[in-house]
Amino acid sequence: MIQSLTEWIVGNKTELLGAILGIFYVFFSIRQNILTWPTGILTSLFYIVVFYKSAIYAAMSLQVYYVIMGIYGWFYWIKGKNTGDNPKVPVQNIEKRLWINVGIFTVLIFSAIIFILSNYSDSDVPVMDSLTTTLSIVATWMLAKKYIENWIIWILVDLMSGSLYFYKNLWPTVVLFVVYTVMAFAGYFEWKKDLIRKSFEKLS
Repeated sequence: MIQSLTEWIVGNKTELLGAILGIFYVFFSIRQNILTWPTGILTSLFYIVVFYKSAIYAAMSLQVYYVIMGIYGWFYWIKGKNTGDNPKVPVQNIEKRLWINVGIFTVLIFSAIIFILSNYSDSDVPVMDSLTTTLSIVATWMLAKKYIENWIIWILVDLMSGSLYFYKNLWPTVVLFVVYTVMAFAGYFEWKKDLIRKSFEKLS
């Protein structure tokens, strides 16, 4: 049994390393720690390989986007820490007007991805792959901007993604997304406390 477990670990080491780093990535996100971004970049590099081998092409492409957004978020959060009396990028609510733009963008991106996957790939899960990818694109941008609503979207994404990876027999990733779901709830409440505290500071 130990030999079989060892062989399984060796055969799935890329996925396991990505899953472990992914947990650290969300933990740092909850804590609003700058290590969120370098950890996230490394996680995405591992999962580019994992999803390519599993023919989950939209999710694979999403990891490339994560790397780009990781670089953007890294510099954006550092810049925010160098603004004098505002020591870091503050947690904020997304504006109502911006929700409309986000909604339009979401529909357009989803339509484009599902068209590509349905017509130009051998993906057997084009709808779920397209939906989770689209929502992840939006949620990652919102995380970089520190919109608290990113956690709500992540909860939906994590639940759907866990089902998708269960279907694909990516067991370490299934466990990872169960953990992600729990941590997304924790992230929302942690950021909510920060938002409430800042509101009281403005009143005082």
